[in-house]
Amino acid sequence: MSSAPNPQHQQAPADLPRVLGASQATAIVVGTIIGSGIFLVPTEMMRDTGSSEMVYLAWIVGGLLSLFGAMTYAELGAMLPYAGGEYVYLRGAYGNTTAFLYMWTWFAVAKPASIAAVTSGLARILGEFPAFHGLTDHVGSLPLLWSQVFAIAVTWFMTGLNYLGIKKAADFQLIFTILKGVLILIVVAVCFSASMGTWANFSTSLPNTMGGFGGFMLALIATLWAYDGWNDLTMVAGEVKNPERSLPIALIGGLFIVGALFMATNAAIQYVLPAAQIAGSERPAVTALHAVAGPAGAMFVAGAMALSIFVTLNGTVMSGARVPYAAARDRLFFPRFADIHPKFQSPSTSLIVQGLLSTVLLIFLSKFQQHFELAVFAEWLFYMLTTTTVFYYRRKHPELKRPYRVWGYPLLPAVFVLSAGVVLVWSYEENLRGSLLGTLLILLGLPVLWFVRKRYGHLPQPPALPVPE
Repeated sequence: MSSAPNPQHQQAPADLPRVLGASQATAIVVGTIIGSGIFLVPTEMMRDTGSSEMVYLAWIVGGLLSLFGAMTYAELGAMLPYAGGEYVYLRGAYGNTTAFLYMWTWFAVAKPASIAAVTSGLARILGEFPAFHGLTDHVGSLPLLWSQVFAIAVTWFMTGLNYLGIKKAADFQLIFTILKGVLILIVVAVCFSASMGTWANFSTSLPNTMGGFGGFMLALIATLWAYDGWNDLTMVAGEVKNPERSLPIALIGGLFIVGALFMATNAAIQYVLPAAQIAGSERPAVTALHAVAGPAGAMFVAGAMALSIFVTLNGTVMSGARVPYAAARDRLFFPRFADIHPKFQSPSTSLIVQGLLSTVLLIFLSKFQQHFELAVFAEWLFYMLTTTTVFYYRRKHPELKRPYRVWGYPLLPAVFVLSAGVVLVWSYEENLRGSLLGTLLILLGLPVLWFVRKRYGHLPQPPALPVPE
């Protein structure tokens, strides 16, 4: 993270190079968000609402709320375009302890759990193919499934790609995000060209569901999970060229692209399947293509899902390693995490340790849901806190240059903060054990912070509020 020159400070280590263009930054947003969610969550949404119209309303509202968050982050990112993203905004607004707990949560819980969840989900999707049926078997006499071994191998493949430099990882992200988008559009086109499809499906409903406001809220939370990942770009903001322009374009433009693809995919599924069939299918997109094009169609969707998850993993690995790197540069974490590989210009230590933590989770937690539940509570807590910093900076630091200002301030950021609060309340009510575990893991960062301060407290720190160059 760059800071104002100060002769009392030691010379800061070299920055990560700014090599990402607007197209690559947009691919990070789009490619990270679109994983398996759009292919899977329509089932739960239909079961919760019982109505095709309410499912669509949830997609619209969830997209708008995510857009409000992205617009707020666009102002923060363009104003403070440094590696670490949310960590930087929280440190400037609320100090070292809050920023450290955010870093600790992302480093020790949220990102390793997300990586483990994504790779476990990839193994589960590939299980649809006959060649991968053996993934559900145990490795000899070991209490370990082949799916876990596969997930670990994929984790280290993607870690290695990012170790070779963000330019290579970002080029991979751009190419395969475009391919992902093309595959999704093919799925949409095939469904809408099917003779068995009918617009009457959009008026079908499912009896004996929760429905009402409660059912809509559950469906809305499902859409927010599907849209999750839009914040990851801010973590690599220190490597984006012309961030004052590129970050707002990528964040806001990326959300519009994702929203359009999500709405089109959901419409295609509903065009082929009535509400009852969507609610009764674990993979409604696969079911829809199977109905239209037989087993070959189902395999095509499964392949598109696998590619989609693979690209999401790249963005997750890429962004997660930048947060402990930024904290280490500020002398708030172990100095080794600030290492930059001399040849590949990547945060090498952060990437390796992140991969190790993900591997530990994959070995000891074999269920996809366990990985996901570890991440949900922590993520939304810090989404809410980070969004509140826009009010702090507007009030306390009006002198900072703001190339982009969030439209609708202060209403839109406030709506997002309130929505994040609703997600947190729901997490506690619906998953008390997982939420309490998440809280405990966050608080475990306090003794780590005490140790870091005791050992490295004599080293000078950059100022809490970065000053743009």
